[in-house]
Amino acid sequence: MTMLLSELAQKELIQVEDGVRYGYLADTDLIFNGRTGDIIGFEIKKKFGRFSFKNRQEPSDEFIPWHEIVLIGEHRILFGKTHSMDELASDER
Repeated sequence: MTMLLSELAQKELIQVEDGVRYGYLADTDLIFNGRTGDIIGFEIKKKFGRFSFKNRQEPSDEFIPWHEIVLIGEHRILFGKTHSMDELASDER
């Protein structure tokens, strides 16, 4: 089955264990290894203000590692757990 990146971006992120919704993949930043091109994961963004004129987003301190992706379904992406961005920084050393 093939899928366009634009289709993937419209999928909702849900943590399997707790059922917590993390928004949509389009609201994340892709983290990849610049040398190998491997996908490391997705940095979760926090939204500020419900009625903000600029739908501002700021990086959070957590990300979803690629290896935590359990299922990419028709409307949702299910994943295991989030990790701290500090873990990512220490893994790159």
